[in-house]
Amino acid sequence: MTVRIWVKNPLAIFTANNDDAAGGLVVEGGEIVELVAAGQRPREPWTAVFDARDHVVLPGLVNTHHHFYQTLTRAWAPVVNVPLFPWLINLYPVWARLTPRYLELATKAALAELLLSGCTTAADHHYLFPAGLEDSIDVQVQVVRELGMRAMLTRGSMTLGEDDGGLPPQRTVQAPEVILADSERLIGRYHERGPGAQIQIALAPCSPFSVTPEIMKDSAALAVQHDVRLHTHLAETIDEEDFCLERFGLRPLDYLESVDWLAPRTWLGHGIHFSDAEVTQLGTAGIGVAHCPSSNMRLASGICRAIELEDAGVNMGLGVDGSASNDGSNMILEAKQALYLQRLRYGAELATPERALGWATKGSARALGRADIGEIAVGKQADLAFFKLDELRFSGSHDPLSALLLCGADRADRVMVGGQWRVVDGQIEGLDLQELITDHSEAARQLVAG
Repeated sequence: MTVRIWVKNPLAIFTANNDDAAGGLVVEGGEIVELVAAGQRPREPWTAVFDARDHVVLPGLVNTHHHFYQTLTRAWAPVVNVPLFPWLINLYPVWARLTPRYLELATKAALAELLLSGCTTAADHHYLFPAGLEDSIDVQVQVVRELGMRAMLTRGSMTLGEDDGGLPPQRTVQAPEVILADSERLIGRYHERGPGAQIQIALAPCSPFSVTPEIMKDSAALAVQHDVRLHTHLAETIDEEDFCLERFGLRPLDYLESVDWLAPRTWLGHGIHFSDAEVTQLGTAGIGVAHCPSSNMRLASGICRAIELEDAGVNMGLGVDGSASNDGSNMILEAKQALYLQRLRYGAELATPERALGWATKGSARALGRADIGEIAVGKQADLAFFKLDELRFSGSHDPLSALLLCGADRADRVMVGGQWRVVDGQIEGLDLQELITDHSEAARQLVAG
């Protein structure tokens, strides 16, 4: 028998569009097949009901920028009070000791935390491939499948080591031919296309100060050849801008254009320090930007011009960034941070809860090039996040949707991915969370101790 689930009469629902789903929605075969208006019932028969009267329902949140491996170096004292460049210089030698087992645990911890926060799709930027860690992306694929989430896993790279004027230690950089061969292997083996894709691969040279222009150009050409997306850090700090001007004689965005990256398949991590003309240029090119407010505040990097970028035509999304600069992997809290940080720049009238939630859902999906997720609409994937407002922090709140952000929701009660329950009553199905915490914490201690 075909299972048709009526998610009935939610306390509140955010569709990320103008559709009326106040009476709920119907899920069948992993997709949303019907929206139910207020006071109505589904037009077609249903076989099961989930009563959502106590839940605020959102599209599954979409994380556009992360570094899963960094969950092992959260709140590490030597880098608590420094900006990006010294933060990286201190952490690179620690990260160079990563092993496949450490990466597996770090990835599982990051994804579990994301899932519990209502996130159903996550992009990871993994650029560390020291000896013994050549199969990093393969490790991550298995963890994504185990947790039943969706992921855009990027084959990152670093080719410009400290011996050649870059920031990374030499043992963390790879030869271009190795990077490109592995990129092709991963695309061929794992990249899924079309609605409902679980695993996708993108190409992601790390940053202007850790790769050469040659690998940027070659990666762009390979992305065009295989029709996959491109990702990198850009315009995150003034230090980066100074580096680009000194090394290339170009501002970061001009450098990006010089290596053939100004195209709709590109999305950028951070995107803070752009001029007025560059904001327009990014929108015209159809670029995506991952706004990472917690990280940007933690490292004192600056405030992304998110509202202006979106108004210019940029696909504006949110990212939690690496969990050593956040130091968490919580998407609903990231939406709150985005709301408040953008209000500092643009005021309360323009930075609304609905706008921040839109970045965390539909905007993020667009930044990743996906039209099948990020909205509650007929034909979209049944990726849904359900939040209760029954804790003390919500007592006295009146608007359920605003309360999610203003009162600080931090954990989903239920999460559905492709019509399958992955979180039930605040617990991830099939995961021993306490065992993961124990193993992950021990790995973190061993990694830092060397």
